[in-house]
Amino acid sequence: METKFLDDINANLGIIYKVCNIYSDPKSDEREDLFQEILYQLWKSYPHFKGFSKFSTWMYRVALNTAMMHSQHKKHNLETTGLELSHEQIEESVEQFHKDEKIQQLYKSISTLSKVDKAIILLFLEEHSYEEIASLTGLTKSNVSVRLVRIKRVLKEKMTQSLNIN
Repeated sequence: METKFLDDINANLGIIYKVCNIYSDPKSDEREDLFQEILYQLWKSYPHFKGFSKFSTWMYRVALNTAMMHSQHKKHNLETTGLELSHEQIEESVEQFHKDEKIQQLYKSISTLSKVDKAIILLFLEEHSYEEIASLTGLTKSNVSVRLVRIKRVLKEKMTQSLNIN
């Protein structure tokens, strides 16, 4: 089971990095803590994954829920008995998310949004359908649509301001 878990995680590792980039402060150890917490929650939930949805969809749900809860409860001690992952087992591809300055500015702008709006825009940028976003966030499809229009407008304003400053 551990090998299958690692294969599935490595195939979708970018999801964890994207969620961590949006829900944590890049200037602290918070990102690594959140990364570990998401991995722990994925491992803990993995035996319950029945394949009724795509693995990546399930992984997004767990990662987003964990990130939202983590931001509410920054410090809590969890025992990770039974899960011994080394950095060699998890591909480190975080560098690809830190190269482009515009992407960093977008992440910075997204980080100012509410928890739910962060999830919505992240899923939208990952080209999930409105139905999938609604399902993952618990919102209606029309609510997702309205929120996306507002989120895009806010992000466009923030990006324009930051590019004019720089």
